[in-house]
Amino acid sequence: MSKYTLFSAQMKMADIVYHNYLLIPVLGRFGIKYGFRNKTVEEVCRQYNINTWFFLEIVNAYHNRDYFPTEKLRDFSFSDIIAYLVNTHRYFQKVKIPEIQVFIDELMNSAPEENSKNIKLLDDFFKKYVEEIDLHFSHEEDDVFPYIEQIGQAIDSGNVAEELIERIINEPIEEYERQHDNLEIKLNDLKNLIIKYLPPHDNVELVQKLLMELFRVEIDLNDHSRIEEKVLVPKVKSFEQSILKKSGVSN
Repeated sequence: MSKYTLFSAQMKMADIVYHNYLLIPVLGRFGIKYGFRNKTVEEVCRQYNINTWFFLEIVNAYHNRDYFPTEKLRDFSFSDIIAYLVNTHRYFQKVKIPEIQVFIDELMNSAPEENSKNIKLLDDFFKKYVEEIDLHFSHEEDDVFPYIEQIGQAIDSGNVAEELIERIINEPIEEYERQHDNLEIKLNDLKNLIIKYLPPHDNVELVQKLLMELFRVEIDLNDHSRIEEKVLVPKVKSFEQSILKKSGVSN
């Protein structure tokens, strides 16, 4: 199966993993556990109470970089999109970041004395990067996502609180879009630090493992950002305008 072929509801869930093992973490974010035998994608999604079509659009977007169904993804509920994004946050914080930190710790422990200062600088840079990630995710989960949920509830119910209208006027989603930390740039700086400036380390295999993880995280973060910037934000903008129009507020 080529990367240009799209997965379907009647395919075996196991075949998704066989065709692209890089989708293993994506399945995990949906809470899917292994041992699905010969069940189809639709059957497994039903078992875990997952929207089959949302699942398929996500895995296909990750599987094929040229496939990004912006309009289709915007048709799904805010709850589906936000739940997936929050699970992605947890994956970065609880899995990928600790894995990378282990590699850096091993580099520090095995570095000769003359190189230990450089590894310490690398470690400090990564820790600051992690602080930025945590702040970014916290801002989204504590402020941005609850606001988006309020927008969705207002559209569904037709009831719009004055406080929400004030928020739309004073702090629309485009403010968040402008403040959206470009974590990818810092990650690229981290890779460049290792590739170009870190003095040669005796444990070449360990450095390679670290770089491979950083490249994988970069791809994952880019996909994460695509969903936020091309799906979530435009959908919220549209809903904000609809609420203001129905409320008789010019913007």
